[in-house]
Amino acid sequence: MTYRGHVCNGRIELENDVRLPEGAAVDVTLSERQAASKEDTDIPTLYEELRDVIGSVPGLPEDLSINHDHYLYGIPKRE
Repeated sequence: MTYRGHVCNGRIELENDVRLPEGAAVDVTLSERQAASKEDTDIPTLYEELRDVIGSVPGLPEDLSINHDHYLYGIPKRE
């Protein structure tokens, strides 16, 4: 049987309040997603992902970032 959990203060805590009998023998396998180091899991920001295309579309209004709802839905401008 497999139980899921996490490490908290050096102890393994199982999810869903699972209680095992005292002295029960267990095998612990670290899941791959948790085994990765912080450097491996750093997610780039939206700016980092899109920096090559920011400002590259000609002909858009200069206030598009502020008034995109006006241009998409016709609500009054914010300015």
